[in-house]
Amino acid sequence: MKNYTSINDISDINDWIAEAKELKANPLQNIELGKNKTLGLLFFNSSLRTRLSTQKAALNLGMEPIVMNVSGDAWGIEFEDGTVMNGSTAEHIKEAAAVVSQYCDVIAVRAFPSLTDKQKDESEQILSAFVKHASVPIISMESATGHPLQGLTDAITISENSNKKKVKVVLSWAPHIKPLPHAVANSFTQAMQKMDVEFVIANPIGYNLNKEITKDTPIYHNQEEAFKNADFVYAKNWSSYESYGEILDVDDNWTITKDKIGDAKFMHCLPVRRNVVVEDAVLDSENSLVITQANNRTYAAQLVLKKILENV
Repeated sequence: MKNYTSINDISDINDWIAEAKELKANPLQNIELGKNKTLGLLFFNSSLRTRLSTQKAALNLGMEPIVMNVSGDAWGIEFEDGTVMNGSTAEHIKEAAAVVSQYCDVIAVRAFPSLTDKQKDESEQILSAFVKHASVPIISMESATGHPLQGLTDAITISENSNKKKVKVVLSWAPHIKPLPHAVANSFTQAMQKMDVEFVIANPIGYNLNKEITKDTPIYHNQEEAFKNADFVYAKNWSSYESYGEILDVDDNWTITKDKIGDAKFMHCLPVRRNVVVEDAVLDSENSLVITQANNRTYAAQLVLKKILENV
């Protein structure tokens, strides 16, 4: 595998899940694989779990991670070709990616969307530029439209916590105070489509995700109807895709409550706003898997790095 920028880079998700579980059981089994290799972690946006778990994954493989908060510590980077650079940007991605490639054996990039220009966001300007101009493998630590490390993590977590052959999984929109990206929801949808689960999405009218991603996944506009017989409920807010980046008027009753989900296991990528997205009674219950998910971020990242290192 050259790069990991999408859930669609996974060849067989069941094989990947099995391998991730093996890594989790013995995290240091491949510690010589990354010896004398450097992982560059470039953050254009803030991070907690992604940053720490990916660093930990690199260390488990014997790699040396280098971390840079690009938006605060680097020269402003220009991504447009042919631009007269007489404004705020001082360095072009062509040079920046080539230089970082000399320092690092693998580069991981995290960059959020603008949520103002759908076409530009869907072009994945930043991630695509690194793939194009870097000479080493690229990993997405979240981009404008996807979060493939989180999607793989969630697949691992569901597999670990399933107690029957085919479970029902619901991805539910939930309220938030500001417009959020579609990346986590998109990658979770793509991951579930690769698994043998009954998968449905629940969201208010006006909040359907990109139909090129949801495809034939059933979409409910009645949350409680979608939750019937659910084994897993994954809560996530996203802004409108149709009215791109906007927050639409929606009833407050989309908050996830214990009464709604019953005995279903609860999932969220974190960070989560308590009693806005989900009530305390759900987050603090024994059916909450959010801390397990956060732990599994390390093994998802470690598996991706392992597969890339095996092909460098």
